[in-house]
Amino acid sequence: MIATAPHEGSTTVVTTAAGRVRGLHAGGVHRFLGIPYARPPFGPGRLRPPRPVEPWSGVLDALEFGPEPPQPKPPADDPAAAMVWDPATPGQDCLNLNVWTPDPAAGGLPVMVWIPGGMFEVGSGASYDGGRFARDGVVCVTINYRVGPEGFAFVDDGYANLGLRDQIAALEWVRDTIPAFGGDPDTVTIFGESAGAMSVGSLLAMPRAEGLFRRAICQSGAAHRVVPATTARRIGIRLAERLGVEASLAGLASVPADRLLAAGLELKAEMQSSPDPDRWDVDVIASALPWQPVVDGDVLPERPIDRIAAGAGSDVDVIVGWNADDWRLFTVVNGSIDRVTDAGLTGPVQVHGYETALAFGLDTARVAAYRELLPGASPGELLAAIQSDWWCRIPAQRLADAHAPSAAGTYVYEFAWPSPAFGGAFGACHALELPFVFDTLDLGPRQMQGALLGEAPPQELAAAMHGAWVRFAATGRPGWDRYDEARRATMRFDVVSRVVDDPRASERTLWDGRL
Repeated sequence: MIATAPHEGSTTVVTTAAGRVRGLHAGGVHRFLGIPYARPPFGPGRLRPPRPVEPWSGVLDALEFGPEPPQPKPPADDPAAAMVWDPATPGQDCLNLNVWTPDPAAGGLPVMVWIPGGMFEVGSGASYDGGRFARDGVVCVTINYRVGPEGFAFVDDGYANLGLRDQIAALEWVRDTIPAFGGDPDTVTIFGESAGAMSVGSLLAMPRAEGLFRRAICQSGAAHRVVPATTARRIGIRLAERLGVEASLAGLASVPADRLLAAGLELKAEMQSSPDPDRWDVDVIASALPWQPVVDGDVLPERPIDRIAAGAGSDVDVIVGWNADDWRLFTVVNGSIDRVTDAGLTGPVQVHGYETALAFGLDTARVAAYRELLPGASPGELLAAIQSDWWCRIPAQRLADAHAPSAAGTYVYEFAWPSPAFGGAFGACHALELPFVFDTLDLGPRQMQGALLGEAPPQELAAAMHGAWVRFAATGRPGWDRYDEARRATMRFDVVSRVVDDPRASERTLWDGRL
């Protein structure tokens, strides 16, 4: 209930089961930042499942972003730093979330819960502004969850998938608490990009997530990127060896958070410099992601894509898509796009940023077929296209194929607008769609990928994409035709957006039996 009558620039107080919360009302939107949905995951809760938040007395001020989980920050001179907007700082009370609502008293509003990406190594709900969703009648929530070894390290007596368990706890908070902010807990859409989209793909397949959301959107990530428990266990043992502690829950929990974080980065560097498939697993080497969701037989009983093909998530409406040049973001930033040679495309498997096409499961004949399909591409551009397909496009299409037979709706998109920045080198790269989805082009560099928008990004594209997401959250229908295997209808978002059927079918068939 509302304790004060809001007006521009005023504060608003709502009452939740844990206590009263004070937010800010301005511009027609009520904003509540840094609300804890679980206790701090440190002390007795270190490396353990999230615990319910303790009630508080008085009024909790939710006027500023809360702490984010332990994670590395890119150096200021790192080219990647220009692409990242993260106003939060790490801290212990990091399992918190942010809410934007048009009116806490409204009731029955659709809810969208954003799961940030970041390679399962970084990520913060503070990097995203949900105000435009609230402007358009949606209660928008952005969450934090544990990343890196704090969220995904696995040892025999430990708990797998703590980051995913955090996401479940946040969704349970939404189910129980979002009515206090005007939202309908029965009309929840989860959405995310990159590792956030891979999280959404996992949640679709997780028994513990059933009933917590009605719709799901996967942006440049789907339901493939997970590791077997045996691989995760080997990585956990190596992490403990680097720390000089026992490979156990107690051993890892005895290490300060900053040292565990540093050891995780050291382990990743070791994996990249010595990509031994007997130690790390071929897919882990190719992805360069030591911290991923784990098929533990419990939280994740099987690979998410296999569970979805068997019917999991069949009652959930789904949008899944990719960006036309997803992996150019990384190959341009690290310079590898200019260093790959024709001979190197099919040479010995190397480390991340210098992989050959063979690292992604293609044989030399299929690489040659890619060359025929993309005759004007340089060797580096060809490898970036193969990486984009391995990471994002093919998993998205496979998820759509697996989900399309269900009674719920399945919709597919491609984001095709190329960034004009840096001479157009990035194309329609990874995460470039974010300012369009959130309709925040006017924020410029104060948002994820803001540096790539150029001087006059097309507002009509933001209106189209953001509007489709809002319609989907409210109705389950984004505004274009459902996907099926016969037609494969795909909305191509660009300055002029249109539906195309079965885009790049020839490349798609090259991956049959390979992913």
